[in-house]
Amino acid sequence: MSRQRKVALVGNPNAGKSALFNALTGARQKIANYPGVTVERKSGRFVLPTGEPVELTDLPGAYGLDPTSPDEEVTAKVIAGKFTGEPAPDILVIVLDASNLEQHLVFAQELLALGKPTVIALNMVDLAERDGLVLDAAVLAQELGVPVISTVAVRRRGLDELGEAIASAAQRQPGPALTQLGPIERRVAAHAMADAAILSETSRHRLHTKLDRFLLHPWIGPLVLLAILFVVFQAVFAWATPFADGLEAIVGALHDGVQAALPESLLRDLVTEGVIAGVGSVLVFLPQIVILFAFILAMEASGYMARAAFLMDRMMASVGLSGRSFIPLLSSFACAIPGIMATRSITDPRDRLTTILIAPLMTCSARLPVYTVIIAAFIPNSSVGGMIGLQGLVLFGLYVAGVLGAMIVGLVLRRSLTKGAASGFIMELPKYQLPRLKDLAIGLWQRAWIFLRRAGTIIFMVTVVLWVMLNFPKAAEGESQVDASMAGKVANGLAVVVAPIGFNRDMALALVPAMAAREVAVSSLATTYAVDAGDDEEEQALELGDQLKQRWTLPMALAFLAWFVFAPQCLSTIAVTRRETNGWKWPIFMLAYLFALAYIAAGATYWVAVAAGL
Repeated sequence: MSRQRKVALVGNPNAGKSALFNALTGARQKIANYPGVTVERKSGRFVLPTGEPVELTDLPGAYGLDPTSPDEEVTAKVIAGKFTGEPAPDILVIVLDASNLEQHLVFAQELLALGKPTVIALNMVDLAERDGLVLDAAVLAQELGVPVISTVAVRRRGLDELGEAIASAAQRQPGPALTQLGPIERRVAAHAMADAAILSETSRHRLHTKLDRFLLHPWIGPLVLLAILFVVFQAVFAWATPFADGLEAIVGALHDGVQAALPESLLRDLVTEGVIAGVGSVLVFLPQIVILFAFILAMEASGYMARAAFLMDRMMASVGLSGRSFIPLLSSFACAIPGIMATRSITDPRDRLTTILIAPLMTCSARLPVYTVIIAAFIPNSSVGGMIGLQGLVLFGLYVAGVLGAMIVGLVLRRSLTKGAASGFIMELPKYQLPRLKDLAIGLWQRAWIFLRRAGTIIFMVTVVLWVMLNFPKAAEGESQVDASMAGKVANGLAVVVAPIGFNRDMALALVPAMAAREVAVSSLATTYAVDAGDDEEEQALELGDQLKQRWTLPMALAFLAWFVFAPQCLSTIAVTRRETNGWKWPIFMLAYLFALAYIAAGATYWVAVAAGL
């Protein structure tokens, strides 16, 4: 009795293999793991139109036979028959996404070069036609030398024709034209074959193609990305100002109302100096947070963010990483915690560790209130060249400094502690589309709620604790309350350490609670100055920015900004790093090198500014 023939579905991720597998096998499936690896193995029974039963296997998505991940390694081994007790497939069914044909044809040519009996399933043709692209399967079959069947797996279209092609595939062999091509030649050939197979395309589809040629251009693309980011940080100041002023007015009115309504007491001081001055000083930066995330969410929803990852692949490669690291690092601009967790998608352990270690250098949204209050206080609200806002330019520079710092640290790590070759990077590019306002609104509400929840929990609790430490024990007659307090004594001790980099007692005090959440640095300063003002109504009336201008010099302010570019993020980030690296070795290393960088950067900034006479 002859062995039952084996048919394998193979192709790039997101080609619709699983949908086609389910449509062909129905309930006749079994799911397990491949021997020795935690990669799902799906196989099922499929009866050909001739009545012959075959075993159908859905292989993991891959971009090539030179594996860069466990999934790709399984696919390569199964096709080559290198799994013990797992015979090589007799027939390959290559599943192509009709709407992304050129990309999928690159891997298809590599598979065809193996010389196995092969059938092409040109899948999801309905989605391609919806987007204005109509393809000629016959032309594609002539180019590839194997049958090409148009299918819509979810609607069971083309399945009978596909079965007939599989039944007769044993007598077909691919021509020799594709077997000698290298990677670059395959890419060129894929482009030519995709163009030849197009029967018609709408202006919309042509526009998307032209956009990719422009936005993914090796020189123009990075400039466009830089320009977009520049506009984002200009908008953070220019658009948020009226809303932030409105929130400041509300906080001020609330402060005055509570002070007038309650008799003089510790409770009134706690509410006005601790809660309202501390938490309120952070809440006024909600507009900046919302505007920043509005741009980020719009870029993600439009399909541009994935293209930004491709653009960054070249720069990442220059420091020994790949574009795979860009997505986690980009996530770290919101918060380093999800960014570090997103490194799980990086298959190379050295790449993953390096990405985890440099993720805190990405400027998270929690740093934005610190940057904004210092820039608004010390950088003039003027323009450069009559068009570019100076405050937005400085903010953009701080973000760039963080990115450059991450790249330099990444390069050093990849040439020392995490030495190894950079891994490749391939990613599906989503279609361009206009962001849905409803989705943007939901995303912005979620981000705003996270910020407000932090203000109402972590920032609130830390601010109240700080207020208590600032108010006890009580100062003697003529003594500063801050100097006499528990917090003041801690700050005076720490100030000795940070004095060489230009920090005073108040700045030293702000660094300690900021380890709970970066925004607390702002509420810490506001609470400290509120307590220090005591009953002085003129001092109490001053906003935080005005207090800073009275007590700090410009070199001190610039040094404080430099510190927060490089300083470690919150304790939650350290805890997540410990969990993701399974120990304390790398979190401790992360804390040590980030504190060292922050100290050196702040000191260098301060003394250079002093030497320049600022």
